[in-house]
Parts: sequence; structure tokens; C-alpha cells
Amino acid sequence: MRWRGREESENVEDRRDDPGFRRLPFPFPRGGGGRFPGSGPGRTGGIGIVGLLVLLGLMFFFGIDPREILDQTGQGDGEISIGERQTEAPGTTQGATDEQKKFVSVVLKTTEDVWTQQFAADGKQYQKPNLVLFRGGVNSRCGTAVRQMGPFYCPLDGKVYIDLSFYDDLKNRFKAPGDFAQAYVIAHEVGHHVQTLLGITEKVIRAREQAGETQGNALQVRMELQADCLAGVWANQAQSQLQVVEPGDIDEALNAAAAIGDDRIQRRTQGYVVPDAFTHGSSEQRVTWFRKGFDSGKIGACDTFARGT
Repeated sequence: MRWRGREESENVEDRRDDPGFRRLPFPFPRGGGGRFPGSGPGRTGGIGIVGLLVLLGLMFFFGIDPREILDQTGQGDGEISIGERQTEAPGTTQGATDEQKKFVSVVLKTTEDVWTQQFAADGKQYQKPNLVLFRGGVNSRCGTAVRQMGPFYCPLDGKVYIDLSFYDDLKNRFKAPGDFAQAYVIAHEVGHHVQTLLGITEKVIRAREQAGETQGNALQVRMELQADCLAGVWANQAQSQLQVVEPGDIDEALNAAAAIGDDRIQRRTQGYVVPDAFTHGSSEQRVTWFRKGFDSGKIGACDTFARGT
């Protein structure tokens, strides 16, 4: 990816040196199941949006059982203490981390340029999200998250959150190396921001509140596949408008999309596949929808909720 020397976004918050986090309630109940009592912004406890964001949008993204995180932190009472944080990712120097900060800032700027143009073409105004860098754990309006959960987007504050050590996981755990694979992750989370601005997120949350577990998972899959498609739209425009895409970059993104398919993660973590439990889509689905977005370069191609899709 041709990113060096390009303009960086002004909407990056660096919280990597925040002085400690409070011991806060874990934002979803142990035992999972994907169903949460409804509540609105500013209220505590598990809510539909937190279920969408944390339990489904994060845990299943990386094939992590919430009990694993609780066990790692030693909090059997449903709370997480994230006061003890990793100072650096294994094998990551501060200089490399700062280089990564520049990289994500440039990638975020390309998403701002692309979506500002896309929204303007449709007579709308794009509201740029902030990207929050954290280390170890972070507090957001959607609850407390730890690094094991991976990058996420919080629609309650309109921010993307990422611990840069995740990129080590992407390369080593998921076998998806490359700078454009890393850019795809950011573009996917920004895709969720686009969904929020278009009112799609709210509609899915309401539908999930009325759905059973299997149907709710199916809605979540469509939500995530649409974010993949929107990441493909970004890649198309980043190539045609900004000329940042190099040969091999799209293959890196497709490899990352395939690596985090539900079927591949389930097979690796539990040895078998349960399609009804999918929350992000199979490897084939994720690759297919990224390709649709990339081939078309248009939001209209990303209607994953249409019948027959």
C-alpha cells in the first residue's frame, strides 16, 4: 500500500498511555447466548447495542469465548480488571508502534476522503469518526473492552478502537500478513460507522431484539458482510481516486477476510462448524462480499439484507 508521505487524519486519539483503567463490570453476562435486556445510551448493563458490539462484533470475530477473557484476568465475578496492561506487544518496539500510528492515521484519512465523496454524491454529509488507539484495555460508551477482543466500533460514541498489537495477531495467529490486510480491518470498522450514519445499525438492533438466537445471528451475519462489502467499496475508491493500492494489496485483504470467516475460526477453535452460530459469515461469504464492494465501488451493491443474498 502506498501510504508513506501521505496526509494523516486529524481524528486519531492516542490513549495508549492513559493512566490505568477502573475495575468495571464486564459488559455482557457469562454464558453468552447473544440476548441482552434492552436499554439505551447512558444506562448500565448489557444492552442490545453492547451485545451487537462486544459479544458478537468482537468475541466471535476472533473466536474467543468470553470466559477465556474472564479467566485470563482472574475475574470470576463477571468483572474485568484492566489496570495491569501490556506495555508493548511482544516483539514490538516503540518506534514500530509509532510507525503503525502513522499508518492507521493515513488509512483513516483515506476512508474520510472516500466516504466524504460517496456521501456527497448522494446529497449527504459524512461525519468522520475518531479512531482511538489503546493498549491493553479501554473504556468506551459501549462498555469496557480488552485487547483480546480485537478492534471494534462503538456506535454510541461513533469511534473506532484498536490496540495496535492486534496486527501481530493478524499476522501470526490468523496468518494474514500485509499492510493492506491491516487497512482492511480499519475499513471494515469504518464500514460499521457508515452503517450507523445510514440508519442501518439501529434497524438491525431493533430487529435483533425481536428475533430468536438463530435469526439474530443471521441478521448479525448480514450486518458484518455489509461492512466487508463497504470495505471493498473503500478499496475500489482508494485505488481509483487515491492511487494507494499496489499489486497484491487486494489479495492481502481477501486473505484476511477469509482468515476470519466463522467456519474457519470454529473449525480451528472447536474442531467442527455450526452454521447457525455464525455471526460474521463464512470465509467464502466474507470474500464474496468484499469482492462485490470492490468490483462495483458503490454502496448500492452492498445490500446484504435483500432477499436471495
